[in-house]
Amino acid sequence: MNRMNRREFIGTLVAGLATAAGPHPALAAPRSPTDRVPLGKTGVLASFVGLGTGMRGGGGKRQSNHTRMGQKAFTRLARHAFDSGINFFDVADLYGTHPFLRDALKGVPREKYVIQSKIWFRPKGLPDVTTSAKEAVERFRKELGVDYIDIVLLHCTTEPDWTDTLRAMMDELSAEKEKGRIRAVGTSSHSFAAMQTAASSPWVNVQFARINHKGVNMDGKPEEIATLLKRMRAAGKAVIGMKIFGEGKFQTLEEREASLRFVVTQKCVNAMIIGFEKPEQIDETLKQLVAVLKA
Repeated sequence: MNRMNRREFIGTLVAGLATAAGPHPALAAPRSPTDRVPLGKTGVLASFVGLGTGMRGGGGKRQSNHTRMGQKAFTRLARHAFDSGINFFDVADLYGTHPFLRDALKGVPREKYVIQSKIWFRPKGLPDVTTSAKEAVERFRKELGVDYIDIVLLHCTTEPDWTDTLRAMMDELSAEKEKGRIRAVGTSSHSFAAMQTAASSPWVNVQFARINHKGVNMDGKPEEIATLLKRMRAAGKAVIGMKIFGEGKFQTLEEREASLRFVVTQKCVNAMIIGFEKPEQIDETLKQLVAVLKA
């Protein structure tokens, strides 16, 4: 792992002091959308904005809009993101994007980018059911062509007792973390109850959460979700926002900017993942965020 430069060290120190200050700290936003930000207490530094690869993902075939565009277009998209300063990439078994990211980033030193992946454990969604997190991580590393994965999440927890029913997989992920094959663990929640459980679980390092200003494709009212996420950040968990643009439902520049502004001003996320499908979408959002972060 590269040594932190002075700016990154100071940023990490400030975040730690803010967390210790109280239950709802006014954590400073990054100065630019591609600033490397600390993801809670994980030790992982990632760009504030990341590229998601799961638009319209699933359907039982390990695919998404990002796989359907083909390797050439995917590589162009991922390389444009990386060349624009984005080093955070979200993939998942459900999306089938592991080998696509592997080929897109060939030649890029591993320490230069951050990978977040997710285990689909549910009985429906894929033709096979994953029951062993250890086997899943081993397969993911091969598909991605890497020695380690920065973040591995249990994908789509919905029940309030998920920390009981998925305990065996959680323990396996903890063991993989101890061996250095993954750096942080957590969950992508798809209900408010599951997110509340994650908030109280010391096992959860990272929470992937749906958040936008209109409550589109979310698990509760925007302010309600933001309050819970701020509490998780205050506890030192990394909160990664998703569905920032309502899974593509925000069609105007004004709607997208309003959502970015809401998420930033709420100070409820460490970073955000957006499912860009075209290079020009990346350019537009980075430009919007520059203005939002300066406001």
